[in-house]
Amino acid sequence: MIRVLLVDDQQLVRAGLRMLCDSVPDMEVVGEAADGAAAVRLAEQLRPDVVLMDLRMPGVDGTTATARILASRPATRVVVLTTFDDDDHLYPALAAGACGFLVKDTSPAELLDGVRRAAAGDSPFSQAVLRRLVEQAVHTQANRAPVAAPAGVTERERDVLALVGQGLSNPEIAARLHLGVTTVKTHVANLMTKTGSANRVQLAVYAATGADRR
Repeated sequence: MIRVLLVDDQQLVRAGLRMLCDSVPDMEVVGEAADGAAAVRLAEQLRPDVVLMDLRMPGVDGTTATARILASRPATRVVVLTTFDDDDHLYPALAAGACGFLVKDTSPAELLDGVRRAAAGDSPFSQAVLRRLVEQAVHTQANRAPVAAPAGVTERERDVLALVGQGLSNPEIAARLHLGVTTVKTHVANLMTKTGSANRVQLAVYAATGADRR
């Protein structure tokens, strides 16, 4: 069971998220917070697996709350869920330790998948956000030496790596390559180890900055 803490200053948004999370058997909403200060307090008390975190809130904002939660409970997975996907919100949230970044117009199925991916140690990002991160990395890398592919990467792992670079989730990669999701997870984990990537975003950036070169 994935224990979820909802953080948003709008009660209607929290109610909708609660209904969505409670509609599936593998999630349990353990608490709600209307501001960052309450989020920090409840995260300490309730020990959720995943925190769905809004950014713009009165008092303590979501970025500050994320940093405070992870300072005391580093195993907690914080996924930003916000209307604002611009760089002024994205990069500070990632710097604070958020493992994922979803916009509020994401579909219910994608949001539930994002919670599950976060709980499993993955980094869920809306396609547009991940694409922008990769494009920025490609732009930054343009004047640098190409990234060499690490030793020991198999052909199948190269296939997986290319699709990670396109922003596909594990289930999408599994469907594209006709593999089991567990097999894809294993390939992704192996690729993260071989490339020295700390998370899926770094792996996607690696894929987009020349990792396919032999």
